[in-house]
Amino acid sequence: MARHKKGNPIHGWLVLDKPIGMTSTQAVATIKHLYDAQKAGHAGTLDPLATGILPIALGEATKTCSFAVEGEKAYRFTVRWGIETNTDDAEGEVVRTSDKRPIPEEIEAILPDFTGEIEQVPPTFSAIKVNGERAYDLARDGEMPKLEPRPVLISELRAVEYPDRDTTVFEAVCGRGTYVRALARDMGRALGCYGHVTALRRTQVGPFDEESAVPLSELEEASKLDGAMDFLKVKLLPVEAVLEGLFRLNLSPADASRVRRGQAVIIRGRDAPIMSGPAYAMSKGQLIAIGELAKGEFRPTRVFNLG
Repeated sequence: MARHKKGNPIHGWLVLDKPIGMTSTQAVATIKHLYDAQKAGHAGTLDPLATGILPIALGEATKTCSFAVEGEKAYRFTVRWGIETNTDDAEGEVVRTSDKRPIPEEIEAILPDFTGEIEQVPPTFSAIKVNGERAYDLARDGEMPKLEPRPVLISELRAVEYPDRDTTVFEAVCGRGTYVRALARDMGRALGCYGHVTALRRTQVGPFDEESAVPLSELEEASKLDGAMDFLKVKLLPVEAVLEGLFRLNLSPADASRVRRGQAVIIRGRDAPIMSGPAYAMSKGQLIAIGELAKGEFRPTRVFNLG
């Protein structure tokens, strides 16, 4: 006998504006509870001290998390000069100090060195695995794991405010695997004055930005009202919202039925794409599958059950 799943079959993306002090795992658990959803996951971890965009996938949307994780991310963050910590943020212990403070011209001069594809050593307190264990677990136990540098892409980096001689506010757009804390640490070292992150806000993850974000407090307040679930569902974006960079196919009901069974279908008609590569298929406004276009066919690799 099939095992009954707990919760409701709710599908879609909730773009959460995560508050400070909450882990990404706690945020997912809270949203899953508010929606009484059968399944939930997130796209891109945010540190507890960070705020901002945390896309949370519910139900069938969890099958599309990789598309959000692989998307570009944008951040606004504040660096405090003169102090380096063992966590590269304000939570850690001070490990190095300097009386030097960089002037704006010095800061502007180093930004090109941290733009483009660069090598970056992740923070010691990070989720990187070392011999099967998380680096932050080893660090908390007193071991200092040696993490190897790895390539990351920072497509934009600019200083946007100089509140005082101790702090600078930056904005950055970067690819997967980039650590803003490590960026602050490395800029501080390059300037000869050390530095760490004191405030961090993520403003975009792939197609999700602050315009579509919902504060957790708003969801929690709404959950206490009559008709709460109707309000909560309105805040969800469709599963395909994260697929906007892929080619979209519109299938007939007959072809959609074949694709649901995992079968490839021939794409006919004057609008048939001549391209090849990833695509997603819709039918009557409903997402059917993600797959590949090749040789005039759509071949499903991930089928959705949104009925």
